[in-house]
Amino acid sequence: MRDQEIDDLLNKNAPAPLAPRPELLERIAASIQPSLRPVRPLPPAWILAGGLILICAGIAVGGAARAGFLGVEKMDMVQRLLIFPALLVLACIVASRFVREMIPGSRRRVSAVALLALGCAALLALFAPLYRDYHTDHFFSVGFACLVTGFEHAVPAGLLCWLLLRRGFAVRSVSAGLMAGALGGLAGVGVLELQCPNFQASHVLVWHLAVVPLSSAAGALVGWLAGRLTRSNAR
Repeated sequence: MRDQEIDDLLNKNAPAPLAPRPELLERIAASIQPSLRPVRPLPPAWILAGGLILICAGIAVGGAARAGFLGVEKMDMVQRLLIFPALLVLACIVASRFVREMIPGSRRRVSAVALLALGCAALLALFAPLYRDYHTDHFFSVGFACLVTGFEHAVPAGLLCWLLLRRGFAVRSVSAGLMAGALGGLAGVGVLELQCPNFQASHVLVWHLAVVPLSSAAGALVGWLAGRLTRSNAR
């Protein structure tokens, strides 16, 4: 007996599927209809990214205002014209990527990890020739204090950015958390550049820039935990 004949025989002997009764379908529709609400569309991506940048800029300026703008006052004109625009450009790139991470189906040319690595390398390449004081006075004590200060400002910046995009959905929660942490880390670096008058190259290149990977790792961890919680609740 051929395969087609076997299929025909099974189809003939299989019981016909039972269709639900019309009154049952009407009761189901009547029970869910009151809970249906129209979904408010998200603002355009550029508006969301702009909101993220404003949050980070506000955190950076507000945080530095408490201790004083000693860092930017000590900078020369070249440092001011290169450092802060570079931080703004990187914040725009990371903010745009964070928005795409929260919109399912968005196009991504590079991975979040690769984008973070490129951003850190760009900051390192920019800062290295601008800070030429190679003394290492109080490297750990002063440096650790700056790292803590930067991280303390990166955390609220990242959380506020995540709160702004709470209506989105992160398919890859780790990547989204990584971008939120990186965005907060840039805010933390901005705080340190505005307020820290220690221009020793080792201090800036190690402790200031370490805020970005540290806060990015923290954001990725939060995203991983959030993803696990979501999957456990769905079971």
